[in-house]
Amino acid sequence: MIEVIKGGGITSAEGFVAGATYAGLKTEPDSLDLGIILSDRPANAAATFTSNSIESPSVSASRKRLQRGEARGVVANSGCANCSVGSQGYTDAEEMAELAGIHTGVSGEELFVASTGVIGVELPMALIRQNITNVTLSGDGGTDFARSIMTTDSKHKERAVSFVHAGKTVTVGGVSKGVGMIHPNMATMLCFVSTDASVEQDYLQNVLSGAVDSSFNMIDVDGDQSTNDTVVILANGASGTPQIKDGSGGSDSFVEALTYVCTELAKELAGDGEGAQRLIEVTVEGAQTVSEARISSREIASSLLVKAMVHGRDPNWGRLVMALGKSGISLDESKLDIFISDIHIVHGGIAIPYYRDAVVSAMGNDEIKFRIALNIGDHSATAWGCDLTEEYVIFNSAYST
Repeated sequence: MIEVIKGGGITSAEGFVAGATYAGLKTEPDSLDLGIILSDRPANAAATFTSNSIESPSVSASRKRLQRGEARGVVANSGCANCSVGSQGYTDAEEMAELAGIHTGVSGEELFVASTGVIGVELPMALIRQNITNVTLSGDGGTDFARSIMTTDSKHKERAVSFVHAGKTVTVGGVSKGVGMIHPNMATMLCFVSTDASVEQDYLQNVLSGAVDSSFNMIDVDGDQSTNDTVVILANGASGTPQIKDGSGGSDSFVEALTYVCTELAKELAGDGEGAQRLIEVTVEGAQTVSEARISSREIASSLLVKAMVHGRDPNWGRLVMALGKSGISLDESKLDIFISDIHIVHGGIAIPYYRDAVVSAMGNDEIKFRIALNIGDHSATAWGCDLTEEYVIFNSAYST
């Protein structure tokens, strides 16, 4: 059983500190734009990255570090994606890691690198060289780090949980950002997770990949996939508990904890989509396979017509059917049941009597739930998205100006 830590985040786990500063990469002088997470000891590391064929050199530098299977922390910047800038981007990513390493007393090779912001602009290394020493690391610095990776986010995003393993408390904490260019396969999104559990490295990678598949890879804001997506987890063993590996004691609790943190952070990303007013949750159940449940639920959550329907509080369930059918999964229309916020509106593929005003009222809530029962199998999946508003267009019509 896991327990949610109120106000918890990336530094809730033992042995982790974080901090941030304003280096001038963003235009708002009261913001933070350069941050560091550090473990007080080497930590087993796992990560997933963007599948976009154009990727930031910061991602490339982090892929190289993942090969070590061990790291001490992360250095990240916002305001500049360090992407599509030629070979200089990789040089700058490596230098940023080296500068962070010198400042924290570790090797730059032990620090993952992450960048987010405007594409096509080089990192302003003079500003980073000048200001990185202003990053003060502490056990209370997680929120500052969370703020430092924000771009168009309206709020910082943190979560932490704990569970008992071998009589001791183990903690998993995380931080994330990203509210636009969100349609991950592994969006512009970053997520960093810390744990004081000791976790075997191969198992850590497997569990992280599974957690990402059911969380970050199941969200959508605008259908666009970022060049900078990065999810990193560091497990430093500071809890002093026995190592967790596949099938060992504590493994089920660890999977539950990591999946919870990733899912809650993913939902926050979707709900905080640029200009969004409502979170959309789509559950497809009774599918023949998990894969088909995931494909179809995500297809519905990412449909622009569904997003517009939610924004207008229009119970036009035909758009749900359209997106479901477009997904290409196995289905029998005559067996479909559809629910909007638990109000049954379709049975056997045909509309049934329902109180329209009740549905319209429910669609005015901050979170709208669609449930589609295929009734041809035993598998289910849930995806998340947000409504499409005029504010999204305004946000993205002048992003770089």
